[in-house]
Amino acid sequence: MGQRDRMFKVLVVGDATVGKTSLVQRYANDSFNRHYKSTVGGGSVVGVGDGSAAALGHCRDASACVIMFDVTNVSTFSNSQKWKQDLDSKLVLPDGSPVPCLLLANKCDLSPWAVTREEVDRFSKENGFSGWVETSVKENKNINESMRVLIEKMMSSSTGDGSSSSAGSGDYINIKETSPPGWACC
Repeated sequence: MGQRDRMFKVLVVGDATVGKTSLVQRYANDSFNRHYKSTVGGGSVVGVGDGSAAALGHCRDASACVIMFDVTNVSTFSNSQKWKQDLDSKLVLPDGSPVPCLLLANKCDLSPWAVTREEVDRFSKENGFSGWVETSVKENKNINESMRVLIEKMMSSSTGDGSSSSAGSGDYINIKETSPPGWACC
């Protein structure tokens, strides 16, 4: 039969200046502006929050979450644990399981990294993320691909097919695979 459009709320959180607004702009409009001002707030489809638990309060019906950190700033990485704990305490799927949550290691085009890939991998697994991806919003690296992975996790969670990502393996998601035909940015 015909396909049905579905709308999901995706919460995008993390410390200030990690690239949340840039991620939304890159994904939605395929644009990048290095001169964004710090943002606090949300939208109808994507919520973006900086350092504020209030960001999670108004998106209780979110279907998934992206937590971002800047690979060159260790405090944004360690604060990701606070974001994940806050998320897990406030947001759950209708069946009571945690919402799918992807950890994005942003600004991977910069060096030196303040954390190792092994540390990120261990952190992602220990904190129940669905997985993690290296991204560069500036260079448009792994943006559409990581969102495709998140969409797949949301779809499987919403259909109740038993493959819900709530248990989250936390594994590094290798994006080198080609996207299936028909997957594209909005």
